[in-house]
Amino acid sequence: MKNLQRLAKISGQRITRNPYHALAAFLVMFFTFFVVGAFVLVSFGSNVLLHYFESRPAVTAFLKDGTTTDKVKSIQDTLAKTQVVSKTRYVSKEEALKIYKERNKNQPLLSEFVTADVLPASIEVSTYKIDDLSKVASILQKNPDVEEVVFQQNIIETLSSWTRALRNIGGGVVAFLLVTSLLTTLIVVGLNISLHRDEIEIMRLVGATAGYIRTPFIFEGIFYGAVSAAVATTVLWGIIAWFSPALQRIFSGIPLFPVSPAVFGYLLLFEIAAGVAVGVIGSFVATRKYLMV
Repeated sequence: MKNLQRLAKISGQRITRNPYHALAAFLVMFFTFFVVGAFVLVSFGSNVLLHYFESRPAVTAFLKDGTTTDKVKSIQDTLAKTQVVSKTRYVSKEEALKIYKERNKNQPLLSEFVTADVLPASIEVSTYKIDDLSKVASILQKNPDVEEVVFQQNIIETLSSWTRALRNIGGGVVAFLLVTSLLTTLIVVGLNISLHRDEIEIMRLVGATAGYIRTPFIFEGIFYGAVSAAVATTVLWGIIAWFSPALQRIFSGIPLFPVSPAVFGYLLLFEIAAGVAVGVIGSFVATRKYLMV
């Protein structure tokens, strides 16, 4: 334990002696983990958004007048057999009238002459996955008791494609930045090894082991990774907290904001673990390449 404390102190002294190297490594890794954290949060938010739209009635089938309760039950049973439908809801003419009046309560003239007989009954359908909505719409369109199927296919397909593109592009950017951070750590630690050649030679002459000589540089990489990851997550947390009221108004009704502190807690642990891993790998490779002990 005393050796570890001594080695950590040596590592800290070397970092303070070369502040520009430390700042360069910190800034590159800070940017990396800021982008990684933002990507994780956006991915989490997109999943919440998709789940929200998947759980809403995405397909509405308007029924012909005279459709009996048994026929409605038959349609619901047919949809249930597909195993892609999460929920169906039958909306009677009376319920449709209530919904219509509620939506137009500020314009009484629009509902003054509207009665339940004018409005059609309908079945609202939700699926587990957005990709299954077109299948459900196709089944309903073939049913003889269905007058019309309302299905916002373009909107849903656009949302789904944007989400997939975001994940693919974001994953590529994150991978590129992680490799950049790894190489930056390797370069910075390699430079510090070069600057401390004489000190390393003295340590070797007095009998220091290879592990003893390498460990301060490993600690250096850990420091860069852990601190940059922690600061990046904290800054990201502050930005999200600052803009949460405005974002909450934009996404009103969708359970995206405010983001639970637990999400940032898990994100912090994940980023620090990733930062430590990048720091350890980068510094270990540097010591293997540049430190001949």
